Amino acid sequence: MTQDLNFITKTKELIDNLKSVCANYGLGNDGNEFKIITQVFLYKFLNDKFRYEVKKAKPELALVENFSKALQDMPEDDYLFLVNSLDANIPRLQSHQLISHLYNNQNKEDFAKTFDDTLRDISVKNADIFSIKSFTGAKDKLFDELSQYISDSSQRDAFCRALVNKLFEFSFEEMFEEKYDFFATIFEYLIKDYNSDSGGKYAEYYTPHAVARIMAAIMVTEPVKGVRCYDPSAGSGTLLMSLAHQIGEQNCSIYSEDISQKSSTMLRLNLVLNGLTHSIPNIIKTNTIAQPYYLNQKFDYIVSNPPFKLDFSDFRDDLEKDAFKDRFYAGIPKVPKAKKESMAIYLLFIQHIMHSLSESGKAAIVVPTGFITAQSGIEKKIREKLVKQGWLRGVVSMPSNIFASTGTNVSVLFLDKMADSAHIVLMDASKLGQTVKEGKNQRTVLSREEERQIIEVFNAKEAVEDLSVVVSKAQIAEKNYSFSAGQYFEVKIEYVDITAEEFQAKLNGFEERLVGMFAEGKALDSEILGSLKKLQMN
Repeated sequence: MTQDLNFITKTKELIDNLKSVCANYGLGNDGNEFKIITQVFLYKFLNDKFRYEVKKAKPELALVENFSKALQDMPEDDYLFLVNSLDANIPRLQSHQLISHLYNNQNKEDFAKTFDDTLRDISVKNADIFSIKSFTGAKDKLFDELSQYISDSSQRDAFCRALVNKLFEFSFEEMFEEKYDFFATIFEYLIKDYNSDSGGKYAEYYTPHAVARIMAAIMVTEPVKGVRCYDPSAGSGTLLMSLAHQIGEQNCSIYSEDISQKSSTMLRLNLVLNGLTHSIPNIIKTNTIAQPYYLNQKFDYIVSNPPFKLDFSDFRDDLEKDAFKDRFYAGIPKVPKAKKESMAIYLLFIQHIMHSLSESGKAAIVVPTGFITAQSGIEKKIREKLVKQGWLRGVVSMPSNIFASTGTNVSVLFLDKMADSAHIVLMDASKLGQTVKEGKNQRTVLSREEERQIIEVFNAKEAVEDLSVVVSKAQIAEKNYSFSAGQYFEVKIEYVDITAEEFQAKLNGFEERLVGMFAEGKALDSEILGSLKKLQMN
């Protein structure tokens, strides 16, 4: 554990040092700082991963003093044989592309150009594995020409030297060797300054790890292999990572869609850090609702925390076409006369997810709690179909302010095409958690014990007073398809046995108090009337 914490501390120091370099060259809080930090961090990781895997394949290289020179001195055929023996998901680097080589040659002229050329070559060589595709199939670049973000060309060499010096200070290699599971902590620290709600049209929200863990642990209750996991609004991938950890990274493939380039970049880095490099080609930057890349594919597990409200009026009418009618069977929200940004786009994501489930598929979707009780409209049609089809496994209503960035109360909808329709779990966890302050916002935080309680009660299909009920699809139909646990809780009246004499005494006491109150009221009426008669106009 001490070694684990040591690695975490050193890695956080690296991130802070890279941010310090950006600040020293005028890029602190600049829009390009995000690109520089994430791309340099990715370069560092690919460098160290390559070194680690090569040393495993050829152990004698772990003993040499100058690793990059040892690679450089290898006959070309030997080098090609070594690289080709590596797993297909391992990055391919040349000796002159290693950080150690750049470090040893940083005082040469035009170092910024050497640095940019190195990253460009790595990007081209590794595009098939590490690039993100758009809806059209175009692939992004792994790395930009980072020196170009420094407007003063005379400072570019120094800027690139500063970055390389920070990257050279320590290695990830020991972390790969020990297989420490610390990357979730590192990733959260890395993105904390870059994953806030910017207020734009496609604002991104960070799903709390507690919610992600609960969703994964309820969805995956037994070992599975070779499954396909999907998130149609993936963001930086918190939900997908929790799901993959629950299943086992080696037992699943990740698929995702998201309209945000920033989120897609973060998700790529998250996959690399969490041993899911093989799934990077499945990350698609697209508008899932208007241009779904995976429209005709089905998935075993789907997780999603979709945007709740968003103006999609510019492509709303296109969704009425025949190509989309089956997918949006319950309807498409209309464009309001005012507040277009209030359009309930999450209703389209729910329908898209239902369309995308395999024959035995499971899904967990974060929805506004108002969805589970709406008396009519698209919401009611969706709930009705889920119940009639036998796809509803249950619902967990979360505490308020579980998300720091939104005050909307949320629930998690659990779907399962093989669900037990006689034992549907409805849970009201709104009273759990502790309120903490995060900056200007207040957020409710669940303890690990409360997380376990939610998971265990739900998976055991257990009815717990004031927390959960277990109902049948027929009972839900009787309640107008409400998914709110509170509407199914029993109203308990406590009875106390008393004698006839005690009952009469209590009744006499009530009568005496009422007579006294009536008398006081009559006296007060007389006093008010007397005061009114004394009023005079000056």
